[in-house]
Amino acid sequence: MQMTTASTQSPGNSAPAWRLAVLALGVVFGDIGTSPLYAFRESFIGVHRLPIDRLHVMGVLSLIVWALILVVTVKYVLITMRADNDGEGGSFALLALIRRAAPGASVLPAISVAALMATALFYGDAVITPAISILSAVEGLTVADPKFAVAVLPVTVAITVGLFAIQYRGTGVVGRFFGPVMVVWFIAIGGLGVVNILSRPEVIAAASPQYAFALLAEDPLRAFLTLGTVVLTITGAEALYADMGHFGRIPISWSWMAVVLPGLLLCYAGQAALVLNTPKAIDQAFYLLAPGWALWPLLGLATAATVIASQSAITGAFSVTAQAVQLRYLPRLKIVHTAADSRGQVFVPAVNAIICVTVLGLVLAFRSSNALAAAFGFAVTSTMVLTTLMIGFVMFRIWRVRLIWGVPVYAVLLTFDLALFAASSTKIPDGAWLPLAIAATMMLIFSTWSRGFDLMAAALGRDRMPVDLFLKTVADVPRVPGLAVYLSRQADSVPHALRQTLLHYQVLQEFVLLLTIETDDAPFVRPEQRLRFEATAPGMARAVVTFGFFDEPNVPDALRYLPDGWCHDTDDTSYVVGRLTAVPAVRPTMVRWRRMLFRVMSRLAGSTAEYFRLPSARVIEIGIEVEM
Repeated sequence: MQMTTASTQSPGNSAPAWRLAVLALGVVFGDIGTSPLYAFRESFIGVHRLPIDRLHVMGVLSLIVWALILVVTVKYVLITMRADNDGEGGSFALLALIRRAAPGASVLPAISVAALMATALFYGDAVITPAISILSAVEGLTVADPKFAVAVLPVTVAITVGLFAIQYRGTGVVGRFFGPVMVVWFIAIGGLGVVNILSRPEVIAAASPQYAFALLAEDPLRAFLTLGTVVLTITGAEALYADMGHFGRIPISWSWMAVVLPGLLLCYAGQAALVLNTPKAIDQAFYLLAPGWALWPLLGLATAATVIASQSAITGAFSVTAQAVQLRYLPRLKIVHTAADSRGQVFVPAVNAIICVTVLGLVLAFRSSNALAAAFGFAVTSTMVLTTLMIGFVMFRIWRVRLIWGVPVYAVLLTFDLALFAASSTKIPDGAWLPLAIAATMMLIFSTWSRGFDLMAAALGRDRMPVDLFLKTVADVPRVPGLAVYLSRQADSVPHALRQTLLHYQVLQEFVLLLTIETDDAPFVRPEQRLRFEATAPGMARAVVTFGFFDEPNVPDALRYLPDGWCHDTDDTSYVVGRLTAVPAVRPTMVRWRRMLFRVMSRLAGSTAEYFRLPSARVIEIGIEVEM
């Protein structure tokens, strides 16, 4: 079997693996790690509630155990996370990997749509996770005293605002604080689980799938519907793959196998034991695991853990946004790299603000974690099915796994994912429509920007002037000292900005460089390999700079590799960029409302100079109208 294997650390990450494993606990596993706060009880108090008896409690516990084993451990940790693109994970990275390995595959358009849909659904999960996680923890105040119910919403809002306010510090700084807290969290929930298991040790037998099959055989309809709540135990699993570029495959795998999985299994088993002994404890099955004296410390720890849970979704949203911008599915947004020793750690201010406002809206609209539970899970299962379909292509077309064992393993994983998805779909009328609406909105944004960008490029191409023809027209044009770098969308034609400059000023710099910037399917490109240079005439040259889709585009830094004679000081170099404005054509190529959306997105895009790290004092912008 041939397999692309990620390195121990993410590209550009120099920290030791053990330290990255601790940091990963604070960034990657917060979501799935706090699911015990609400996931187990939802099967018994949710929309399709089950009776509390041995058959149903043991059956639900068995379903949870095997969801954690099959979906998270086997599918993500052992298989999907090996499908890295130079250390990067997530739907876009998987798409880029497939494009590189099988560029002529007939199913590539379908895989592209699947990757876009998975990314769009991830945004739905990213806004629901903070809302339900923080609410579920703060609601523990009512266990201490029902009078505290009035404080749940204000405290939740305050914690949410504080969480998003510190995002600019970066995931590394956040992880250094959150990681140790999550170590304590998993030890605590595992210990509480053990204490309760001792009173009912037979719950350990739920590790056998026979209890899940018994539940399915005895009560098939309600068992199927229960899968829609069981999926709450694996929300956040996609973050393992999406955040892989931050910490690397090996550190994340170590954290899962050594700390997270044992803690979760023990905690869920402890809740099952508690409920079998005291059925009335189901309303707050997590908090009642602890003795009375430990309630307040556990409440404080749970609140901290749920803040951390939100971090995994937020971090994943930043990662996929950075990739979407580079792959031209989103306009150029401001992206801040927050760590010198890890290129994968980014902060996107616009996304941070939008998610914060959306989360606050959900908290105030739904007002309880139980109400949000119906909305949670659908986006997760949809993303998981799409990821499974794409990873199937990788397994059988790229890795060429042996069919004798690859087909049975893949069939089990896909069947389980489809069952979870089907069960979650039944909750669409009860709230699952929300992540579906968010995903549909993101798909509209992705497709509109990509389509509009392609149409503008095509319109410019129809009016292009070949470089050879241009050289004949400028042979006698006066030259002035300095280097002028003209950003060109097409390497084989003259940018409109250069033609406009010549038309208005009738003069050119002594050195004119036509620069095209491309995005590679690899996440990172080495600095010394980014520049391709070709002299076309005395004082004229073409160059192509290639960045990975997760690189920080820095044009001046890339131009340090120009040949002798072309390297100039910053004060002697001008950067000329064209600012495109879409105007209606006689025969529009986009419907009016999509054209208006594209224009709005264009206005929201950051400046070309800022995105490519051009020195603002040396940038000249020339407006160009493009009919579309």
